[in-house]
Amino acid sequence: MSKPPIDQSFAGLTDKFAKNIYATAKGKIRLAVLERDLAPLFTSTQSLTVLDVGGGIGQLSQHFARHGHHVIHTDIANDMVTKAQRAHQQAGLAEQYSYLAAPLQELPERLAGQQFDVVLCHAVLEWLAEPALALPVLKQLLNHDGCLSLMFYNRDAKLMANMVFGNFDYVGADLQVKKRVRMSPQQPIAPAQMVTWLNQHKLEVTQRTGVRCFHDYLRDPRDAERFEQLLRLELLHNQTEPFAALGRYQHWQIRHAD
Repeated sequence: MSKPPIDQSFAGLTDKFAKNIYATAKGKIRLAVLERDLAPLFTSTQSLTVLDVGGGIGQLSQHFARHGHHVIHTDIANDMVTKAQRAHQQAGLAEQYSYLAAPLQELPERLAGQQFDVVLCHAVLEWLAEPALALPVLKQLLNHDGCLSLMFYNRDAKLMANMVFGNFDYVGADLQVKKRVRMSPQQPIAPAQMVTWLNQHKLEVTQRTGVRCFHDYLRDPRDAERFEQLLRLELLHNQTEPFAALGRYQHWQIRHAD
């Protein structure tokens, strides 16, 4: 009998995480897409309160800090928070930040019921044992007129990529493997399932973007070295169908529906 999934952190893997995620073409595409999508919030003339849930090493939130918004950076891993804090100090942005090492589920209590204009939750839910339970927590943290920026690992795109590359046995096994790979998300989420969860909690999507709509389907991985051309096409097509739905990640901007 396989062990039940547990929430996963990257404690002790900070440097490996930075190298494997953000120092690669796929990581650079992810950041570029998020920066484009969230630019109107970065430049808001209103002073925003921002909560970065599972913020890792804190790269994206620096755009909010540079525009004078206050950010609470959180992560379940203490060493991630420490590395983020060091990076923000080096960037001269420390005054715009507060820090908290805590899991998502504890944030409402640890933050004493605070609510935020912007809640960032990027590539977090797929690492949780019960991702559905994160939605009411995130809603609780969000101001009534606030924006939840949610990015999650797309199960449909994972199926598509594995079919394209001929991994039929893996697809036939419902994407299950006997030995879990620590740097591979354990709970990919189908967009249709996410819509169901959002509807249950009276949350609505105002913008949908695919992230890595083309990169993960390249026949020749060397084509990713033509990065500027690849990124330009990504940004051109990743908010239109059918390409958006094929993104390895989905970035949805979400607001209260009630």
